Amino acid sequence: MFISSLAMLALLPSANALVRKDGVGRLPALGWNSWNAFGCDVNEDKIMTAANEMVKLGLKDLGYEYVNIDDCWSMKTGRNSMTGRLMPNMTSFPDGISGVADQVHGLGLKIGIYSSAGETTCAGYPASLGHESLDAETWAGWGIDYLKYDNCGVPSNWTDQYNFCVPDGSGNFPNGTCPNLSNPAPAGYDWTSSNTFKRYTAMRNALLGEKRTILYSLCDWGDGDVNTWGNETGNSWRMSGDISASWSRIAAITNENSFKMNYVGFWGHPDPDMLEVGNGDVTDAEARSHFALWAAMKGPLIIGTDLDTLSQANLATIKNEYLIKFNQDPVVGRSAHPYKWGYNPDWTFDPVHPAEYWSGPSSNLGGTLVLMLNSENSTATRTAIWEEIPELKGGSSYHVTDAWSGKDLGCVKSQYSSTLASHDSAVLVVKGCC
Repeated sequence: MFISSLAMLALLPSANALVRKDGVGRLPALGWNSWNAFGCDVNEDKIMTAANEMVKLGLKDLGYEYVNIDDCWSMKTGRNSMTGRLMPNMTSFPDGISGVADQVHGLGLKIGIYSSAGETTCAGYPASLGHESLDAETWAGWGIDYLKYDNCGVPSNWTDQYNFCVPDGSGNFPNGTCPNLSNPAPAGYDWTSSNTFKRYTAMRNALLGEKRTILYSLCDWGDGDVNTWGNETGNSWRMSGDISASWSRIAAITNENSFKMNYVGFWGHPDPDMLEVGNGDVTDAEARSHFALWAAMKGPLIIGTDLDTLSQANLATIKNEYLIKFNQDPVVGRSAHPYKWGYNPDWTFDPVHPAEYWSGPSSNLGGTLVLMLNSENSTATRTAIWEEIPELKGGSSYHVTDAWSGKDLGCVKSQYSSTLASHDSAVLVVKGCC
């Protein structure tokens, strides 16, 4: 088995990682979520259609397992006046959430639910701040396996004392700075004393108090310097604002997350948000790069489209076995890292042209994953030079496989070039000196 010295280090979780029973959260979550496809127009039929399609399309066989209900599943009028519990909308979910959970579990899949660390969700439904223990108990009783916990509806007495520097909705701030940031935190401020940390750890503690293991996905949009404490609080944490079905947003999140790869490891994963493959104006080429980057960064791979209308091209993208194997490596916890920015000088913060050259070791693939991105708006050539790739230093010729086509490219000496359409990518598996 191929294990580099870096991979050996990656066998161990970070000192403060949230380690769960049965390996839950050790690797990035794979699944589906209702929001990007349906928004608030969600119901039992759509959830079960997605669950059945995951089985029918072979996604379950590749490891996709979570079927996640996002916002708008509950009664908007409020909690049960007698018990204080959240109530499913029985018009949309006539079998209740527990009934849907039973059906999903019957397919050999797991089910997720949504709430927010505030008084209301992003769509204005009842949320969980101050009700953490009761809600965790309710979800465990319903058979829930996954919680996406958002950051809306936060009352003024629960906002942070200081502001943390995060990019705006377009991923824009020059060179990693935050101009005109009001009330920034002083140097060395401990964000574990912030209200954001307290709100999210309250739900963590509530979930840990239940016998049922529920994967905890923090959705705090990168607030409160979550990358420094997310690993001890949840199984994944959103490192940015929301994604949208556009290449500009995909590129901006890639750029932002490329500077956070040292936070990736077993039991903890910066989350660049749900996949937009199959949505909006995202082209097939952009969908390939989007999926490849999310997989290479070892973020959760949560599909966000209508599975029964997904094109064959996009289905092939989300079923790419090489990228899924890299993402789900049981031995190597670290992600791929940029080894060269390409379009820009190294370490340039550019939401339009993120790092274009990535590599990472993989025991599942028996070698190194190499990704080349064309971030430009026209066709361009990208070249992977073996001696520039950290995992390949010391060899001049390697056995190469094209991960998109599965084609064996044979023994390739010194470098490999690929002409790529706008926003497309090449993904290679490189191994074995030859």
